[in-house]
Amino acid sequence: MNDYYLTPCKELLMHLFVDNLTNVDFSYLDSRRGIVGETWLANAALDGALDEQGMVCDFGIVKKTLRHWLDDQVDHRLLVPTRSPQLTLEHNRDQVNLAWLLENGASIKVSGPEQAFALVDAEVITPESVAVWCVQQLASHFPDSVEKLKLSFHCEVIEDAFYHYSHGLKKHLGNCQRIAHGHRSRIQIMTGGQRDTELEKYWAERWEDIYLGTREDLVSTTADDRGEDIHNFAYSAQQGNFTLSIPAKVCEILDCDTTVEQLAQYIANTLAAKEPGKAITVRAYEGIGKGAIASTQTS
Repeated sequence: MNDYYLTPCKELLMHLFVDNLTNVDFSYLDSRRGIVGETWLANAALDGALDEQGMVCDFGIVKKTLRHWLDDQVDHRLLVPTRSPQLTLEHNRDQVNLAWLLENGASIKVSGPEQAFALVDAEVITPESVAVWCVQQLASHFPDSVEKLKLSFHCEVIEDAFYHYSHGLKKHLGNCQRIAHGHRSRIQIMTGGQRDTELEKYWAERWEDIYLGTREDLVSTTADDRGEDIHNFAYSAQQGNFTLSIPAKVCEILDCDTTVEQLAQYIANTLAAKEPGKAITVRAYEGIGKGAIASTQTS
């Protein structure tokens, strides 16, 4: 857990902690994996002197302040390590334009309003680097009685299959409309009333670090200077104009929007077409503890 002193220590400090405070769903840029959809749980701890109420800080204030800030500044954003040599970054009024060079020589380009990005002062995105950045940003958000803030992130423990996916939902009225945000999600599949771990493993591998694009948002497919196909997506949404250019080999194009409801149905329909007469049930998660169930059967 990373910590940051808000004021000099003056006396013996008391310790306050909040485990599994909230979770954040987002995507981040990685030089090897590309755009990675992720979900982290957040833990917090505070040290400080007791105030006139005999508290370091009211739990209600701690939870409300941290949840609100993480929801506003990290959740459903694309996390960008601004000190990475892989990054080229431009600001045009309230618009961010970036290019990200991958280890294999391919590149990813993303543009959108500033609120769609978290520009993290780090060379790489890790739970530790993001925690340090968050704590520095949060330094002024707590009362004087709080002298040290600690923050840590960790992934949900998933024993079964899961995948990392990124997407954008242009029709969504909230932050899901951002073109590059994502989730780390488990997948459970039943065929003929029995759990099918082989199919779960197949989809986990098929959608490992995938970008799920809607066909109507795909404006063109071009070739880069290495001859690799690049999918170019663009749309206008309530928050502004978004574009994404990404290697086609890390995309799957769907003839529907990529809500979790439609992703579950897409998987079920795809499997049913290959398993005639067999009942298929798909339980697809969107991050932690939420998702959709779709069932189908062909005759």
